[in-house]
Amino acid sequence: MARWSSPKDPALEAALRRNRRWIVNNQIKRLLLRFPSRTAPVRLLQSRFKTLDLLGRAANWLRKYPSCFDLFHGGAGGDGDGGEEACFGFTKRMAALVDAEEAAVAASEPAMADRLARVLMLARGRRLHGLAALRGPLGLPDDYLLRLLPARTDLFRLANPYPHRRNAAELELLRWVPSLAVSSVEAAAASAADSSAPRFTCSLPPSWAKSHAKIEEFNSTPYISPYSERWAAIGTDADAEKRAVAVVHELLSLTLWKKMSVLKLEHFRREFGLPEDTARMLHRHPCLFYVSNRYKIHTVVLREGYEGSELREKDPVVAAKDRLGELMQEGLHEYNQRRRSENLEKKRRRGEIEIKEEEEEDDEEAVRLDSAEKREERRKFYKNLENIDK
Repeated sequence: MARWSSPKDPALEAALRRNRRWIVNNQIKRLLLRFPSRTAPVRLLQSRFKTLDLLGRAANWLRKYPSCFDLFHGGAGGDGDGGEEACFGFTKRMAALVDAEEAAVAASEPAMADRLARVLMLARGRRLHGLAALRGPLGLPDDYLLRLLPARTDLFRLANPYPHRRNAAELELLRWVPSLAVSSVEAAAASAADSSAPRFTCSLPPSWAKSHAKIEEFNSTPYISPYSERWAAIGTDADAEKRAVAVVHELLSLTLWKKMSVLKLEHFRREFGLPEDTARMLHRHPCLFYVSNRYKIHTVVLREGYEGSELREKDPVVAAKDRLGELMQEGLHEYNQRRRSENLEKKRRRGEIEIKEEEEEDDEEAVRLDSAEKREERRKFYKNLENIDK
């Protein structure tokens, strides 16, 4: 089925562009963290360069971020000979920010467990297979199973209902947690001063009158909690769509960046009770969802999660990752400035700068003369016009 993207929202597009920009360096960071010494051979990164959708030499990429990565030669001899293998690692500033991110992740483990429990409570049968696909949006680390499950055996269980299959393990929620079965829409209604009934809010400007009217009509029927175990039949039924919209809204509110790939949503369509035309359903509710096709990846964004291009509420893990992104940007700016200075110096040595300046002076003189000639022509024209009138 063909998909469409929403009318462009520059602020949300800027948010998506910023998040995407540092994905490669984040993968390089994760590669280094697999080594106790936090160093690795450059050839190892080079061997995985194509999987990162990059071309060229890995060493050149690392040099673009001097504030993040150190290049050095190491080997058995340790004397720094040119014959030793080229390696790379974190700079001191980068290492400090990586440690700060790890501390934020460790401190957020209780919140991670709650998010994971809520996602399982949204799923049919309170179990999910292939939950690793949601690890990134939910802000779960690579080793989230080792971090969360051993201390919470009364809440989570990893089971394999098909022992003869590989990678068929499912994560199951062992008990219902009533305190977690409150959606973000219900929580917002409970905290409102007028204690109104739960309802969706439109995050579009008032000028979008038709969309505002549609969301008012959509809110005319009672809100259906996504945690309700009263599963409606999937189809065109209004109640089924009401619950499906609530499920997508709640899933996006549980993610750190309030966004998710549409493909991932469709992957878990059966588990979450979403319709077959999930993409069309998202487009029917532009007040709530923004669908972008940036980088040729359809992504759905929860509009109310953003104020312009910034998240309304930042998780501590997101704040830590933002600081890493700022350091990467600083390093890239430093690299670009250095390259520009080097290129200017090369041109100056070859005499290209002076020649260019002379050419610019000649151009300016030509423009000046051309303007003078035009002024003289205009003067003659009006003088002749006066003579004709006489």
